[in-house]
Amino acid sequence: MAQTRIIAHFDLDAFFVSVECINDPSLKGKPLIVGGSKERGVVAACSYEARKYGIHSAMPMATAMRLCPQATVVRGTRGEYSKYSRWVTEIIAAKAPLFEKASIDEFYLDLTGMDKYFNSWQWTMDLRQEIIDQTGLPISFALASNKMIAKIATNEAKPNGYVQVAAGMEKEYLAPLPVNTIPGIGKQTHQQLLAAGVQTIGDIAARKPEEMEFLLGNYGMELWHKAHGRHTGEVSSYHEAKSISTENTFEANSNDTDFLLSELVRMTEKVGYELRQDNKMAGCVAVKIRYPDFQTTSRQTAIAYTFYDDELIPVAKDLFHKLYRKGDHVRLLGVRLNELTGEALQTNLFENSEKKSGLYKAIDGVKDRFGKTAIARGRTF
Repeated sequence: MAQTRIIAHFDLDAFFVSVECINDPSLKGKPLIVGGSKERGVVAACSYEARKYGIHSAMPMATAMRLCPQATVVRGTRGEYSKYSRWVTEIIAAKAPLFEKASIDEFYLDLTGMDKYFNSWQWTMDLRQEIIDQTGLPISFALASNKMIAKIATNEAKPNGYVQVAAGMEKEYLAPLPVNTIPGIGKQTHQQLLAAGVQTIGDIAARKPEEMEFLLGNYGMELWHKAHGRHTGEVSSYHEAKSISTENTFEANSNDTDFLLSELVRMTEKVGYELRQDNKMAGCVAVKIRYPDFQTTSRQTAIAYTFYDDELIPVAKDLFHKLYRKGDHVRLLGVRLNELTGEALQTNLFENSEKKSGLYKAIDGVKDRFGKTAIARGRTF
């Protein structure tokens, strides 16, 4: 018989807002919006006080301000969010045997087998308290037998709460919840389900699987299994995708700074493209230089999580200038992006992000069709 898994899901409550309130305690308790300008930006995050007015993330700022004209708006500082996210990651990494960083503020922990040595509930409670004590951030969690149940339960436990769904009680726990509580159900599917008389997750479970398949095809069958609390997704180790890198050993050693910087930009664009293809963001940039005598030096720096070339390239060039022994010939040059995470949208809901994202999608589309070197940035040094 397969061992029952023990999965913990941690979610930092209103993360961007919480960080802003730590840095400016006067913001606590106010309807607070983190995002771009009132005219052109979008809501990246909002406090629970602001949510009472119907405000939610990704809403145009103009709409949010109509709903709550007295809201306080802050532009947001991605560097601060990255710093606090790393801090929480380090605390979890020091304790958890296997964890997945699902986004900048969300973590899954696989505690299966630990119950032989520890009380899993108490261990998770202690870890939550350690995160709160060290960082000051509110955080919710749920303990369950799979990732889906843990995530749903965490959302129900917010704000700053915790819950355990005992193994074998998954179907009963889910039954009274609205059907769109299941992650992945979009507006159109939700409307289809409501039109078919399906309002709760229990309504799905009560249907015959063939009925759900007739209604929504294969996805209907998938929802039927989920309504019974079944989910097989694994916790993917945070360390599986450590980095994306590229390097070039030159046919002839070079001390031409313009050429070396041009190569550096080209390589940074290459790894940036690969990063976006994987829907990942990087929190660290590293540059490596090898000289003709094979002496190798490297340097890295932490950055606010990003996958945009125009944010990666200046960092890579700065590292190069700090590393390079002016006038010396270079045999090899390399660029590496570290601390990869799948938080691709969360930290980019600020002003001009939609325009920038559209631009990069167009650029990557050209590269997909004609090759990675089909389009390149104009070289400015």
